[in-house]
Amino acid sequence: MKDLKTVYQAPSKDIAEHHLLKLDEKWGDKYPMVLKSWHTNWENLTYYFQYSGEIRKIIYTTNAIKGFHWQARKFTNIKGAFTSESALFKLIYCACQKITEQWTSPSLQNWVLTISQLDIYFEGRLKLKINN
Repeated sequence: MKDLKTVYQAPSKDIAEHHLLKLDEKWGDKYPMVLKSWHTNWENLTYYFQYSGEIRKIIYTTNAIKGFHWQARKFTNIKGAFTSESALFKLIYCACQKITEQWTSPSLQNWVLTISQLDIYFEGRLKLKINN
């Protein structure tokens, strides 16, 4: 929903709150439970506004995840059935290995800036390999 994007893509928490109120005015009668949930969980939902715009985009963008799932499904769709749960896990593991081999460059714009900000927020937790 386009109107919801204005909430989670807002540049600040205050502006997001303003957009949420406008969203409530427009859609509150049609989707009261959804908007009640947003209002009830507002503090938890807006925790990510403490991060920069680049990091927030990683949080709310699902393109990379959808792409990964699509590639993994290509591996599982060729099999009609699995002999065991273990066979499925092995196939998924091999698929993950194959998929990650194809990753050559980040699909996000300003990746260098984003990764440096992540390293500041999560100091010592990122294990970066730098290619010279």
